[in-house]
Amino acid sequence: MAVPKKRTGHSAQGKRRANWKASKPEVTVCPNCGQPVLAHTVCTACGYYKGKAVSIKSPDYVAEGEAKKKAPKKSTKAAKVEKVEEKEAEVVTEEKTEEKPKKTTKAKKETESEEKPKKSSTKAKKTEE
Repeated sequence: MAVPKKRTGHSAQGKRRANWKASKPEVTVCPNCGQPVLAHTVCTACGYYKGKAVSIKSPDYVAEGEAKKKAPKKSTKAAKVEKVEEKEAEVVTEEKTEEKPKKTTKAKKETESEEKPKKSSTKAKKTEE
């Protein structure tokens, strides 16, 4: 085992420890209530952290267990029956939309030509006079 030959003096010990300095903790202002708060911690005055209520002290607080309640699971048979019914309803709605008559391009061109009167050119008018 290593044993020092001489004892370390007070000044040498102090020089070595000169860089062991305590720093002031970062203090910020709570955006909700304006109280000074340690950085990255919940506000002790209002219970908010990053704009969300996370402590019982805040009036808007909702426990995680209460907020994330899941609906009870249905039996697999009932779920399959519901899926089949939904698909049938979708098929019925698609059939209704398909029943509408669609005009073909030829029919559209015929109706457009009937509706628009033919324009006569100015040259044809001059020759008629």
